[in-house]
Amino acid sequence: MSRLLVVNADDMGLTPGVCRAVHRGHAEGVVTSTSVLAVGAAFDEAAAVLRSSAQLAVGAHLAIVGEDRPLLSAAEIPTLVGRDGHFPLSYRTVVARGAAGRIDPDDVRREFTAQLQRVAGIGVPLTHLDTHQHTHLWPAVAGVVVELAGAHGVPAVRLPTSRRRGPVGLGVRLLSRRLRDRLQRAGLRTTEDYAGLDESGALDEARFAGALRRLARSGATSAEINSHPGEAGEAALGRFEWGFRWADELAMLTAPATRELIDRLGYRLGSFADLAGAR
Repeated sequence: MSRLLVVNADDMGLTPGVCRAVHRGHAEGVVTSTSVLAVGAAFDEAAAVLRSSAQLAVGAHLAIVGEDRPLLSAAEIPTLVGRDGHFPLSYRTVVARGAAGRIDPDDVRREFTAQLQRVAGIGVPLTHLDTHQHTHLWPAVAGVVVELAGAHGVPAVRLPTSRRRGPVGLGVRLLSRRLRDRLQRAGLRTTEDYAGLDESGALDEARFAGALRRLARSGATSAEINSHPGEAGEAALGRFEWGFRWADELAMLTAPATRELIDRLGYRLGSFADLAGAR
């Protein structure tokens, strides 16, 4: 049995070094897909890389959190930003605001539409949508993402999940099941299984191997692992207090042992565009 594995590099466009790392992960390693951050400071660098990388699948990494400013003004999306016009830094704020009914889906729709149009303007087909810090797990955001995927002809949406114990893991799994039902009703594709949320920022060779073996045991015929490659010591990453081991993830993605394990476990590398043919 052939199983499809999508190895997606998130945050394309975050910094110039991240753009270079994603390119290396594809050219020299196992990265098959990337998600572009339209609000990223290095968006133009990302666009140039992608126009010259015909085999690298592209999606939109839609953001309503993070250090980078939105595309629209605070007056256009008042429930998504603070008084300084910036997004909140964490998904936790989105959850809190959403639970209190303080996120207007129309604001999300306006900002996400602007971001999606910017990514589409690169001029390459979009294979999928996902979100920065997985905010589309939250129902109000999920509804907008599903709507935009259908309206713009994007065939697939990421389905994150977690294997953590405790309330956070339970909550993520509950929201993931609801998102899967929503995607199915909308006729959108997604992978049968997923890893990357629990390992975010620390997906070195050992953790990738552990995650892939767990996916293989699940029996799913398609899976995504999302990663965050970057360059060691890049000054532009200093403003992000995430504690990510960017260079370790790049080393894992380009390590011969990573590809050997993928082959040994019976996976074929591909993108969200290959989901229709997954068996």
